[in-house]
Amino acid sequence: MVGEAREPAVDPEERYALRLYVTGATPSSSRAIAQLKAFCEKFLKGRYRLEVVDVYQQPELADEERILATPTLVKMSPLPLRRIVGSLADPGRLSLRLGVPLDV
Repeated sequence: MVGEAREPAVDPEERYALRLYVTGATPSSSRAIAQLKAFCEKFLKGRYRLEVVDVYQQPELADEERILATPTLVKMSPLPLRRIVGSLADPGRLSLRLGVPLDV
């Protein structure tokens, strides 16, 4: 149809670079790491690189990215850059913000 919006095509081989900012070894940090790893293993298996940054250990990285709250997930690639702040428990929200279809 004319004027109908379409979802951009998803390349099933596209690799994702993700950086998760956490605050120490807190229950919230551990939960965010586990939730994100579970999502990635289910929907991006073999197509992602995850870097976990503890803002206590590497405050300069948090300053560079202007991280004000944790957990914060930054999708570095593919572009566009995206940020998700707070809970990573909702796969639907992660899917939408990261551009990852849940039916992959």
